[in-house]
Amino acid sequence: MSSDDAYSSFLDQANQDTGASKRSAPAEIASTKAIDTEVPVKLQNVEQYYTSEADEPFEPVSLKWDQNNMPSENEFANLIGHDKEVSTMSTKEFDPHGQYERVLQVVDEAGDGKSRIFRVNHGKTRAEYYVVSLDRQTGRVVGMKALAVES
Repeated sequence: MSSDDAYSSFLDQANQDTGASKRSAPAEIASTKAIDTEVPVKLQNVEQYYTSEADEPFEPVSLKWDQNNMPSENEFANLIGHDKEVSTMSTKEFDPHGQYERVLQVVDEAGDGKSRIFRVNHGKTRAEYYVVSLDRQTGRVVGMKALAVES
């Protein structure tokens, strides 16, 4: 019987929660503002995914902007409510293989035909890509955005 008790005690200890599986800090979730005004119809039915470790869909962007020029990196960060790094990139850097031509085309059509691409950093492995254009007639920045996981 004592060997059964010893074995039972061993199993109880082996099955105790050590806390090793718990994360020390929750993973940062990317969340920025993308819509605060009516979304153009052209942007509502685009079914395209950004290829990364997450393969997230592109989502519409429509933000009030009463200026005549596209926002700078800092202005764009303020517009989307982001307090970390925002940078711009060329179309060639964003889409070197031409797989997002549809997104670029639809954004150009929804705005003034001059797309700009912002990369919004969310820590070391997450970023959002905003492909946007200026719609001067309605006073807004319109486009598409997608989350990327890049480790």
